[in-house]
Amino acid sequence: MAEEPVVIWGAGAIGGTIGAYLTRAGRKVLFVDVVAEHVAAMNANGLTIEGPVAQFTVPATAVTPDRMTGRHRLILLAVKAHHTEAATRTLAPFLAEDGAVVSCQNGLNELVIAEILGRSRTIGAFVNFGADYHGPGRIMYGNRGAVVVGELDGSRTPRIEALHAMLRLFEPEAVLSDNIFGYLWGKAAYGGILKSSALTNDPIADFIADPARRTLVIGIAREILRVAAAEGVTPIGFDGFHPVAFARGDAAGIRASLDRLEAYNRASAKSHSGIWRDLAVRKRPTDVAAQLAPVRAAARRHGIPTPMADRLVELIGAIQEGRREIGAALAEELGALSPEPVA
Repeated sequence: MAEEPVVIWGAGAIGGTIGAYLTRAGRKVLFVDVVAEHVAAMNANGLTIEGPVAQFTVPATAVTPDRMTGRHRLILLAVKAHHTEAATRTLAPFLAEDGAVVSCQNGLNELVIAEILGRSRTIGAFVNFGADYHGPGRIMYGNRGAVVVGELDGSRTPRIEALHAMLRLFEPEAVLSDNIFGYLWGKAAYGGILKSSALTNDPIADFIADPARRTLVIGIAREILRVAAAEGVTPIGFDGFHPVAFARGDAAGIRASLDRLEAYNRASAKSHSGIWRDLAVRKRPTDVAAQLAPVRAAARRHGIPTPMADRLVELIGAIQEGRREIGAALAEELGALSPEPVA
């Protein structure tokens, strides 16, 4: 019996990197992507991973969604957050009844997927490695980072163990967690910092290290963590980010965490966030509003104000629409909404 392929739906930075590693390890992979030029390049010349982590090319089989066929038991969804609903509805006919979609994305997209497919057909995942799409058939893998998977209810099932084993072919230190939402909410808080950095042209490391940005950085992270606490979630740290220190207002812990985050990002070939790249390089809409939508919705349910997250969405939208320009003034405007930094 022929091996069933792993479907990678969205072969950009995240999906392309994971899929290339799985292919190199001998797994059969089918890439699905809406960019016809990317699909054509992969079919003709393979998929190339470049950058400081690894340099290699693997043969690739890729299709656009309109050429997709069959029913598949495992689909790794790796599209931008604002494309999650449309992509999930498009892939639904190709998902086996006993299959599952794994959200290899940024944001709390598991909630959107589960609403469409059901929680039993949705698997949570958290990724923090750095990568960028550099053109048809080319992905830059900038630095390793945390990779975590888990069932939404925290249970340990044969399918989650198999998925964890498979993802270790990509990231040997991948984690199987019984608290996937802890990681996702931790990333939401750290993601607030990354999104804020896209208001400027500063590299992430410089943004985090800048004393003038400290109030903003602490404020946006703590604002999101207050919502996580109201949701009953215990955020989990990763790659130098320690949400407990931020949530408690532990000044020494926050400083130590920011120092580690600066070092982590300074060592990466991915100098800027994907949000910044969408705004400044690719000139396309970002998924900031979609990523922050579940955070803001939860905040409203609990009566928690989120002035910084709200304004961040507005400022990114203004850049996208050409009404504002990327620059320090935007960061200063957002930072002015932050409470005083922890003493």
